[in-house]
Amino acid sequence: MLPLILLIDDEEDILDFLERILRDKYRILKAENGKEALEILSNEALQLIICDVMMPEMDGFEFCKIVKSNFEYSHIPVILLTAKNTLQSKVKGLELGTDAYIEKPFSKEHLLAQITSLLANRNKIKEYFAGSPLVHIKSMAHSKADALFLETLNETISQRLEDTEMDVEKLAGMMNMSRVTLYRKIKAVSDLSPLELINVIKLKKAAELLAGGDYKIYEISAIVGYSSQSNFTRNFQKQFNMTPTEYMHSMQLKK
Repeated sequence: MLPLILLIDDEEDILDFLERILRDKYRILKAENGKEALEILSNEALQLIICDVMMPEMDGFEFCKIVKSNFEYSHIPVILLTAKNTLQSKVKGLELGTDAYIEKPFSKEHLLAQITSLLANRNKIKEYFAGSPLVHIKSMAHSKADALFLETLNETISQRLEDTEMDVEKLAGMMNMSRVTLYRKIKAVSDLSPLELINVIKLKKAAELLAGGDYKIYEISAIVGYSSQSNFTRNFQKQFNMTPTEYMHSMQLKK
Protein backbone atom coordinates (compact mmCIF):
# COMPACT_ATOMS: atom_id res chain seq x y z
CA MET A 1 0.00 0.00 0.00
CA LEU A 2 1.29 3.46 -0.88
CA PRO A 3 2.32 5.74 2.04
CA LEU A 4 -0.41 8.12 3.22
CA ILE A 5 0.49 11.83 3.21
CA LEU A 6 -1.51 14.73 4.64
CA LEU A 7 -1.30 18.08 2.82
CA ILE A 8 -2.24 21.24 4.76
CA ASP A 9 -2.61 24.65 3.13
CA ASP A 10 -5.30 27.33 3.18
CA GLU A 11 -4.83 27.94 -0.56
CA GLU A 12 -6.76 25.42 -2.67
CA ASP A 13 -4.49 25.98 -5.68
CA ILE A 14 -1.44 24.94 -3.65
CA LEU A 15 -3.22 21.83 -2.34
CA ASP A 16 -4.21 20.84 -5.89
CA PHE A 17 -0.66 21.42 -7.15
CA LEU A 18 0.86 19.30 -4.38
CA GLU A 19 -1.67 16.55 -4.97
CA ARG A 20 -0.87 16.44 -8.70
CA ILE A 21 2.87 15.98 -8.16
CA LEU A 22 2.50 13.42 -5.35
CA ARG A 23 -0.50 11.26 -6.21
CA ASP A 24 1.42 8.81 -8.43
CA LYS A 25 3.60 7.70 -5.51
CA TYR A 26 1.47 8.42 -2.45
CA ARG A 27 -2.07 8.34 -1.15
CA ILE A 28 -3.20 11.88 -0.38
CA LEU A 29 -5.43 13.54 2.21
CA LYS A 30 -5.97 17.30 2.28
CA ALA A 31 -6.83 19.88 4.95
CA GLU A 32 -7.25 23.64 4.61
CA ASN A 33 -6.21 24.51 8.17
CA GLY A 34 -4.57 23.10 11.27
CA LYS A 35 -7.79 22.30 13.13
CA GLU A 36 -9.14 20.27 10.22
CA ALA A 37 -5.77 18.51 10.00
CA LEU A 38 -5.88 17.52 13.68
CA GLU A 39 -9.24 15.83 13.12
CA ILE A 40 -7.74 13.81 10.27
CA LEU A 41 -4.74 12.91 12.45
CA SER A 42 -6.98 11.34 15.06
CA ASN A 43 -8.56 9.00 12.51
CA GLU A 44 -5.80 8.15 10.02
CA ALA A 45 -2.41 6.43 10.21
CA LEU A 46 -0.26 8.96 8.36
CA GLN A 47 3.30 8.42 7.15
CA LEU A 48 4.15 12.09 6.52
CA ILE A 49 2.72 15.63 6.74
CA ILE A 50 3.40 18.59 4.46
CA CYS A 51 2.19 21.84 6.01
CA ASP A 52 2.26 25.49 5.01
CA VAL A 53 3.51 27.90 7.68
CA MET A 54 1.28 30.89 6.97
CA MET A 55 -2.32 29.88 7.72
CA PRO A 56 -5.20 31.55 9.62
CA GLU A 57 -6.36 30.33 13.06
CA MET A 58 -3.47 27.90 13.54
CA ASP A 59 -0.21 28.44 11.65
CA GLY A 60 2.23 25.72 10.65
CA PHE A 61 4.51 26.32 13.63
CA GLU A 62 1.70 25.84 16.13
CA PHE A 63 0.46 22.77 14.28
CA CYS A 64 3.95 21.25 14.24
CA LYS A 65 4.35 21.92 17.95
CA ILE A 66 1.11 20.04 18.70
CA VAL A 67 2.09 17.09 16.52
CA LYS A 68 5.60 16.74 17.92
CA SER A 69 4.53 17.06 21.56
CA ASN A 70 1.75 14.44 21.31
CA PHE A 71 3.09 10.89 21.58
CA GLU A 72 0.30 9.56 19.33
CA TYR A 73 1.58 11.64 16.40
CA SER A 74 5.15 12.62 17.30
CA HIS A 75 6.71 9.93 15.07
CA ILE A 76 5.19 11.43 11.89
CA PRO A 77 7.70 13.42 9.78
CA VAL A 78 6.63 17.02 9.17
CA ILE A 79 7.78 19.13 6.21
CA LEU A 80 7.05 22.84 6.56
CA LEU A 81 6.58 24.95 3.44
CA THR A 82 7.11 28.68 3.76
CA ALA A 83 7.67 31.89 1.85
CA LYS A 84 9.65 33.12 4.87
CA ASN A 85 13.33 32.53 4.22
CA THR A 86 14.72 34.16 7.36
CA LEU A 87 17.13 32.30 9.61
CA GLN A 88 14.85 32.99 12.58
CA SER A 89 11.96 31.15 10.89
CA LYS A 90 14.16 28.16 10.08
CA VAL A 91 15.48 27.98 13.62
CA LYS A 92 11.96 28.17 15.06
CA GLY A 93 10.81 25.33 12.82
CA LEU A 94 13.74 23.13 13.78
CA GLU A 95 13.27 23.87 17.48
CA LEU A 96 9.67 22.66 17.22
CA GLY A 97 10.82 19.36 15.72
CA THR A 98 10.25 20.02 12.03
CA ASP A 99 11.93 17.30 9.96
CA ALA A 100 12.44 19.45 6.87
CA TYR A 101 11.99 23.10 5.97
CA ILE A 102 11.39 23.97 2.31
CA GLU A 103 11.23 27.52 1.00
CA LYS A 104 8.71 28.63 -1.63
CA PRO A 105 8.97 28.55 -4.56
CA PHE A 106 10.33 25.00 -4.60
CA SER A 107 10.94 22.47 -7.33
CA LYS A 108 8.94 19.28 -7.71
CA GLU A 109 12.19 17.31 -7.70
CA HIS A 110 13.37 18.84 -4.43
CA LEU A 111 10.13 18.07 -2.62
CA LEU A 112 9.98 14.49 -3.92
CA ALA A 113 13.60 13.88 -2.95
CA GLN A 114 12.99 15.22 0.56
CA ILE A 115 9.94 12.98 1.06
CA THR A 116 11.76 9.91 -0.27
CA SER A 117 14.75 10.59 1.97
CA LEU A 118 12.68 11.05 5.13
CA LEU A 119 10.64 7.89 4.61
CA ALA A 120 13.65 5.80 3.57
CA ASN A 121 15.70 6.90 6.58
CA ARG A 122 12.86 6.01 8.96
CA ASN A 123 12.63 2.55 7.41
CA LYS A 124 16.40 2.00 7.69
CA ILE A 125 16.32 2.90 11.38
CA LYS A 126 13.45 0.47 12.02
CA GLU A 127 15.29 -2.33 10.22
CA TYR A 128 18.54 -1.59 12.07
CA PHE A 129 16.79 -1.75 15.45
CA ALA A 130 15.02 -5.03 14.68
CA GLY A 131 18.09 -6.76 13.25
CA SER A 132 20.78 -5.59 15.68
CA PRO A 133 20.92 -7.47 19.03
CA LEU A 134 22.20 -4.64 21.24
CA VAL A 135 20.65 -1.56 19.62
CA HIS A 136 18.31 0.13 22.11
CA ILE A 137 14.66 0.78 21.30
CA LYS A 138 15.18 4.54 21.73
CA SER A 139 17.22 4.52 18.52
CA MET A 140 13.84 4.75 16.75
CA ALA A 141 12.80 7.93 18.57
CA HIS A 142 12.49 11.09 16.48
CA SER A 143 11.18 13.36 19.23
CA LYS A 144 11.20 13.71 23.01
CA ALA A 145 7.66 12.33 23.13
CA ASP A 146 8.77 9.29 21.12
CA ALA A 147 11.77 8.72 23.37
CA LEU A 148 9.63 8.84 26.53
CA PHE A 149 7.03 6.49 25.05
CA LEU A 150 9.61 3.95 23.85
CA GLU A 151 11.55 4.02 27.12
CA THR A 152 8.35 3.44 29.13
CA LEU A 153 7.30 0.67 26.75
CA ASN A 154 10.69 -1.02 27.01
CA GLU A 155 10.70 -0.86 30.81
CA THR A 156 7.14 -2.20 31.02
CA ILE A 157 7.97 -5.22 28.87
CA SER A 158 11.40 -5.79 30.41
CA GLN A 159 9.95 -6.00 33.91
CA ARG A 160 7.74 -8.90 32.80
CA LEU A 161 10.01 -10.88 30.50
CA GLU A 162 8.97 -14.19 32.02
CA ASP A 163 5.28 -13.57 31.28
CA THR A 164 4.45 -16.02 28.47
CA GLU A 165 0.92 -14.61 28.17
CA MET A 166 1.86 -11.00 27.51
CA ASP A 167 -0.29 -9.68 24.69
CA VAL A 168 -1.46 -6.32 23.34
CA GLU A 169 -4.48 -6.18 25.68
CA LYS A 170 -2.36 -6.73 28.78
CA LEU A 171 0.37 -4.37 27.56
CA ALA A 172 -2.17 -1.64 26.75
CA GLY A 173 -3.55 -1.89 30.28
CA MET A 174 -0.08 -1.57 31.78
CA MET A 175 0.62 1.46 29.59
CA ASN A 176 -2.76 3.04 30.44
CA MET A 177 -3.64 3.22 26.75
CA SER A 178 -6.37 1.85 24.54
CA ARG A 179 -5.50 -1.24 22.53
CA VAL A 180 -6.06 0.61 19.24
CA THR A 181 -3.86 3.57 20.19
CA LEU A 182 -1.04 1.33 21.39
CA TYR A 183 -1.18 -0.87 18.30
CA ARG A 184 -1.16 2.12 15.95
CA LYS A 185 1.74 3.81 17.73
CA ILE A 186 3.93 0.70 17.93
CA LYS A 187 3.24 -0.15 14.29
CA ALA A 188 4.06 3.38 13.14
CA VAL A 189 7.28 3.70 15.16
CA SER A 190 8.72 0.21 14.63
CA ASP A 191 6.81 -1.33 11.71
CA LEU A 192 6.15 -4.25 14.08
CA SER A 193 2.97 -5.45 15.72
CA PRO A 194 2.91 -5.24 19.55
CA LEU A 195 3.46 -9.01 19.81
CA GLU A 196 6.41 -8.82 17.41
CA LEU A 197 7.91 -5.93 19.38
CA ILE A 198 7.46 -7.78 22.69
CA ASN A 199 9.35 -10.71 21.18
CA VAL A 200 12.15 -8.48 19.84
CA ILE A 201 12.62 -6.84 23.25
CA LYS A 202 12.80 -10.28 24.88
CA LEU A 203 15.38 -11.43 22.35
CA LYS A 204 17.43 -8.26 22.81
CA LYS A 205 17.49 -8.88 26.56
CA ALA A 206 18.62 -12.42 25.80
CA ALA A 207 21.41 -11.02 23.61
CA GLU A 208 22.49 -8.77 26.47
CA LEU A 209 22.66 -11.76 28.83
CA LEU A 210 24.48 -13.88 26.26
CA ALA A 211 27.06 -11.12 25.81
CA GLY A 212 27.61 -11.02 29.58
CA GLY A 213 28.49 -14.71 29.66
CA ASP A 214 27.07 -15.31 33.15
CA TYR A 215 24.21 -17.63 32.16
CA LYS A 216 23.77 -20.77 30.12
CA ILE A 217 21.50 -20.62 27.09
CA TYR A 218 18.72 -22.68 28.67
CA GLU A 219 18.74 -20.32 31.68
CA ILE A 220 18.48 -17.26 29.45
CA SER A 221 15.68 -18.89 27.50
CA ALA A 222 13.66 -19.22 30.72
CA ILE A 223 14.54 -15.71 31.93
CA VAL A 224 13.06 -14.12 28.80
CA GLY A 225 9.88 -16.17 28.92
CA TYR A 226 10.48 -19.11 26.59
CA SER A 227 9.28 -22.49 27.83
CA SER A 228 11.25 -24.23 25.08
CA GLN A 229 14.97 -23.67 24.42
CA SER A 230 14.60 -24.93 20.85
CA ASN A 231 11.85 -22.36 20.21
CA PHE A 232 14.05 -19.64 21.72
CA THR A 233 16.99 -20.66 19.53
CA ARG A 234 14.82 -20.68 16.41
CA ASN A 235 13.39 -17.22 17.15
CA PHE A 236 16.79 -15.76 18.01
CA GLN A 237 18.31 -17.03 14.76
CA LYS A 238 15.37 -15.76 12.72
CA GLN A 239 15.65 -12.29 14.26
CA PHE A 240 19.42 -11.81 14.27
CA ASN A 241 20.64 -14.28 11.61
CA MET A 242 22.75 -16.28 14.07
CA THR A 243 22.11 -18.81 16.79
CA PRO A 244 22.49 -17.89 20.47
CA THR A 245 25.64 -20.02 20.58
CA GLU A 246 27.16 -18.24 17.57
CA TYR A 247 26.28 -14.86 19.04
CA MET A 248 27.77 -15.74 22.44
CA HIS A 249 31.01 -16.90 20.81
CA SER A 250 31.21 -13.78 18.66
CA MET A 251 30.88 -11.56 21.73
CA GLN A 252 33.52 -13.56 23.62
CA LEU A 253 35.98 -13.00 20.76
CA LYS A 254 35.51 -9.23 21.12
CA LYS A 255 36.56 -9.24 24.78
